[in-house]
Amino acid sequence: MWYIVKAGDSLYRIAQLFGTTIDILRQANNLPDTSLNVGQVLYIPPFPGRVFQYTVQPGDSLFTISRLFNTTIPGLVQLNNVVNNVIYAGQRLLIPFYTEVIVTAGMANIRSGPGTNFSSIEVMQQGARLPVTGYQSGWYRVVLYNGSTGWISENIVTLGAHDSSRPVQPIIGFYTLAEGPGLPGSYSSFVNNVSLLSELCLFMFQISRNNPTQIDKFFQFTDQDIQVLVAISHRNNIKILPVVHNLLYRPGGTALARDLVRQLVSTPQNRRAFAQNLIELIQRYNFDGVNIDIEDAYTEDKANLAQLYVDIAEAFRPYGYFLSASVPSRISDEPFNPFSDPFDYGIIGEAVDEFIVMLYNEFGWPGSPPGPPVSIPWMQRVLTYTRTKMPWYKIAAAVSVFGFDFNLTTNRSSYVSFDRAMQLANQYGSTIQFDMRMQTPWFAYTDSQGQQHQVWFENVDSIRAKITTAWNMGINGVALWRLGMEDENIWDMIASETVVKKIIEDFRR
Repeated sequence: MWYIVKAGDSLYRIAQLFGTTIDILRQANNLPDTSLNVGQVLYIPPFPGRVFQYTVQPGDSLFTISRLFNTTIPGLVQLNNVVNNVIYAGQRLLIPFYTEVIVTAGMANIRSGPGTNFSSIEVMQQGARLPVTGYQSGWYRVVLYNGSTGWISENIVTLGAHDSSRPVQPIIGFYTLAEGPGLPGSYSSFVNNVSLLSELCLFMFQISRNNPTQIDKFFQFTDQDIQVLVAISHRNNIKILPVVHNLLYRPGGTALARDLVRQLVSTPQNRRAFAQNLIELIQRYNFDGVNIDIEDAYTEDKANLAQLYVDIAEAFRPYGYFLSASVPSRISDEPFNPFSDPFDYGIIGEAVDEFIVMLYNEFGWPGSPPGPPVSIPWMQRVLTYTRTKMPWYKIAAAVSVFGFDFNLTTNRSSYVSFDRAMQLANQYGSTIQFDMRMQTPWFAYTDSQGQQHQVWFENVDSIRAKITTAWNMGINGVALWRLGMEDENIWDMIASETVVKKIIEDFRR
């Protein structure tokens, strides 16, 4: 929930109003002290299992309460089943934590003002979800995928006012092309679940091996393929970003990847040239920003690498483009793992709009013992550290929807989708178990050559646990790597047990 500071407010008064503490408000908003400015926007973090309520005072009206809590009269009415807008002193009202409208018409115009006489600035399709930030004379003020605002008629939408009794989280989907049998592409999963996504990140661009300031296509696709994905995303109010990465070079591998990053970040001229090429990529395809996914770098390049994100952010700022970073997991400032040591969470976190922590390096690396891609204890440990380095609202937890098949005889592992895990369990008559500490399913089998295996994978129960953990820890979303490999039952769970929130940039800058 967001609260706009008014004249006479103090952190103590606001804490009392929402039933929280000054320390919690300071931590949630990264405040250096208790001073406030009129008009300042504060995030009021939820308490798991508890909702926000307000006791109506003499002289209160739905209008004054909606202004007090930066919400809308229709949202208050719906959430509290208010009849004829009548409330009374002493009444306890639930306060909406998040309010949205869902488009019911086949296609719906978003207008520049509250009326049909205003110009259409965007068109949304049926099922599109739009965050509500205001209401006027039968029109809702809504936030769009690019951070701009518009208006939509109440006659072509249904209203959803949500309290904090269940997770209210952005859901980010990583999108890939097919990589062969058992590794399907993401298109079907994406188009079947557009109403349950906040952001789509296309793993389809790579730092050029010939000139690291340049960007190459990753795998084969056409401009029209991208244009289709952008159009579907924007009609459903989904932010869409290209992922620009330094992975999977053949030949060259991780050694080439590190060398390319070293060359890229070594000079201000290279960093600026790369930022300009990112801008041209965004403008070519009408993307909303970019996600930088650098995963192999030399620790000695740590300072220059952090500066890369700062330079990109400065280049993006005049355009209002969204800067997202996918970053390997760290658990402290001390050296821990050469894979994640090159990344300065504090500097990168300050520069970007969105900091996606890639949690799936706990197990599955070469020589790794068997275990889940992401366990709940590991997730908690990484996010606890991450929250000390940047505001909560920049952090998203990237979790696996895939699994690993560990061959205990050869000490090697391979990727498995949920469907492939189910095929193996059925083929070998394995009993699927659920590790309560890890909050992850697994099973064992012996293959036709007598080799022992353990398969750790993700299902609806493990993804539910991760979404709940992210919500309970007060971060701003879960990212799914990657669409097309998941247990399809997760989508029914997300639809019925969570509220998929859009990323409202107005409050992020």
